[in-house]
Amino acid sequence: MAAATGDLGIKHPDRFFIGGDWVGPSSAKTLDVITPSTEELFISVAEAQSADIDRAVASARQAFDKGPWPRMSHAERAKYLHAIAREVRARTDDLAKIWISEIGVVQQMASLATPAVADVYDYYAGLAETFPFEERHKPLGGGEVGLLVREPVGVVGAIVPWNGAQSLIAWKIAPALLAGCTVIIKASPESPGGALVMGEIAKAVGLPPGVINVVTADREVSELLVRHPGVDKITFTGSSAAGKKIASICGERIARCTLELGGKSAAVIMDDYDLETAAQTIAGYAVLLSGQVCSSLTRLVVSKNRHDRFVDALSAAMSGVKVGDPFDGGTQMGPLAMKRQRERVESYIAKGKAEGAKLTAGGGRPSHLNRGYFVEPTVFGNVDNNMTIAREEIFGPVLSVIPVDNEAQAIDVANDTVFGLNASVFTNDANKAYKVARELRSGTVGHNVWRTDFSIAFGGFKQSGIGREGGTEGLMPFLEAKTVILEGKPLHVK
Repeated sequence: MAAATGDLGIKHPDRFFIGGDWVGPSSAKTLDVITPSTEELFISVAEAQSADIDRAVASARQAFDKGPWPRMSHAERAKYLHAIAREVRARTDDLAKIWISEIGVVQQMASLATPAVADVYDYYAGLAETFPFEERHKPLGGGEVGLLVREPVGVVGAIVPWNGAQSLIAWKIAPALLAGCTVIIKASPESPGGALVMGEIAKAVGLPPGVINVVTADREVSELLVRHPGVDKITFTGSSAAGKKIASICGERIARCTLELGGKSAAVIMDDYDLETAAQTIAGYAVLLSGQVCSSLTRLVVSKNRHDRFVDALSAAMSGVKVGDPFDGGTQMGPLAMKRQRERVESYIAKGKAEGAKLTAGGGRPSHLNRGYFVEPTVFGNVDNNMTIAREEIFGPVLSVIPVDNEAQAIDVANDTVFGLNASVFTNDANKAYKVARELRSGTVGHNVWRTDFSIAFGGFKQSGIGREGGTEGLMPFLEAKTVILEGKPLHVK
């Protein structure tokens, strides 16, 4: 059973966090969050309207234009980031239970991943002392001292998806806060709990009013945040379709944007690699968050003469996954997050069968579960790379095995997609892995396993996004570069 909302410390689900306090919404409209494993109501939260968006933007604008936050030193802001990290650690149990209740992530993953959220704030706090926010240059066109200074981009609208909200809030707002930006967190209607807790944490650590604001809105009202002239930058994680719309709106007014979008990531299995090992590894990661991971390896490219053996091994591995109650520590895969998401996945399974792919595992709903948005881990063999299930992001535990003639064709097939978020190379030869990795048009390439590492950089090529999150690369989009050319040397410049 999921914990009651009050037990999790979500104190103000009926309010928004704006201007440093919890304020009433402009309307009585609410959004219901359903626990996907039980199909029961978890929480109802206030639904923002245009007036609420205007109020949140005005608060963030005032805090940036007139408040102390962007005028503090980076070291001063870092102290607040460390304080946020401490508060997040104190709330990790609550945050884990919220994640399970809202999305159906299994307890084991929630218990491992949630504590790492606090580390993001500490990481960016550490950059206060090491990142080159100001660099000295020798001017070529006159002047004694040239400075390249990096200043905050301004007011940031952070639009957060439902699948990994708590972590993605951290990777968006921690660098923004260090840079000196003020932020409006726009929480997903399906998973607002983590954002509401972040409002509580902002108040607990004494952030100046308006530095962090939290609202929950559906798609139509969320677009008002993107269009708002008071917002300097949008950072968005979500579908490529929504990302295209956001990019076009930002382009109309030359607003900055960072987009982390969809994927259709390939695993290239070289002929020297053990098929059973590859199958077990891929299956283990394919069911993370029930396959609702943008960087999941869902196109598995293997030589024709090894295709059938790999499909057999992969089907056995996926069929052996324990599907059930996400609060049960032994469960390996929980439900899909929403009814509409299950319907989406089931429609793709139907398309796969209709277009001639061979269903070799799963494809239905688990017979032992009579409620919840569950679907079986699914494998298709003999998939042509032009089939719908090989072209479009399914966002569920559905794997496509694509046979090819040779390793050169495997690389071509891996790159034959509009996406470019993630990939992996399975080979015993590290030199070959590096060579192939450099040929793959992908933001991340792993070796012998699904990999992602925000501490270095995360993002995609092509329609998988614009910009990067994580690491120092993830700080740069929240900064504007300014050139200052002086006739004399200021005291602080060496």
